[in-house]
Amino acid sequence: MRRLLIIGCGDVMRRTLPRLVLRWHVLALVRSRDPQLAALGITQIEGDLDRPDTLTRLAGISDAVIHAAPPPSQGNDDRRTRNLIAALQRGKSLPRQLVYISTSGVYGDCGGAWVRETRALAAQSARAVRRIDAERRLRRFGRHAGCRVSILRAPGIYAADRLPLERLHKRLPLMLHAEDSHTNHIHAEDLGRACIAALTRGRANRAYNINDDSSLAMGEWFDALADAFALPRAPRLPREEVRRTVPPMQWSFMSESRRLDNSRMKRELRLRLHYPTVAAGIAAAL
Repeated sequence: MRRLLIIGCGDVMRRTLPRLVLRWHVLALVRSRDPQLAALGITQIEGDLDRPDTLTRLAGISDAVIHAAPPPSQGNDDRRTRNLIAALQRGKSLPRQLVYISTSGVYGDCGGAWVRETRALAAQSARAVRRIDAERRLRRFGRHAGCRVSILRAPGIYAADRLPLERLHKRLPLMLHAEDSHTNHIHAEDLGRACIAALTRGRANRAYNINDDSSLAMGEWFDALADAFALPRAPRLPREEVRRTVPPMQWSFMSESRRLDNSRMKRELRLRLHYPTVAAGIAAAL
């Protein structure tokens, strides 16, 4: 059985592990041992992406890698991805496949336009700048090492247990409909399934928008949640008033408007979403 190394066993990967262990011998980098992972039969390797000296055991141990770890919270480069690549390169054998979960934030604000993977990257937030750095490092690694690198650009991730209902409870304002931003979504389980599809069918040095078929303004998303869960709809204010009201990080999400084209995901990864719209995801949550 081929060996798959997971970097970043967060929520999305934990939803996916029960399917991965059916086809792979799964290893995971962890900061400390986790009994839940042990119960699934995952081989745990203790290490920390921020400490290169703890990553020596990653060299030459896997046929494929899923890199789902976030970048550092500061700076313009992703030192964690740099440290991971350096560790992998020390092995006598290198992974033949690598899947990286990135963000659609790398496109920046597109004024509501439809966005394909060929669009020039124009990150406006520091976290998206770090994601671009990670993508570029991984692409170079793929070319030099003969590793098939697939980049999954994910937008807002949701699931039944990770809906932004607290925002509605707090009555935080949204923008007027005429000034609202277009937003995109993917269910956490479908993002995990996209990782599996990319391991099988992802092309070398290829990026994929991983999003559902919904085309909503942000206010429409929150209105749908409010109606489904019998909560008051959020108040609407002019764009500039909202900007002054919400925290800067929240505003960076709200101010970027784009609509992701997922046709490459469907055509090349042949991924059929379990939750093709947010309406389906909300219905399942109920």
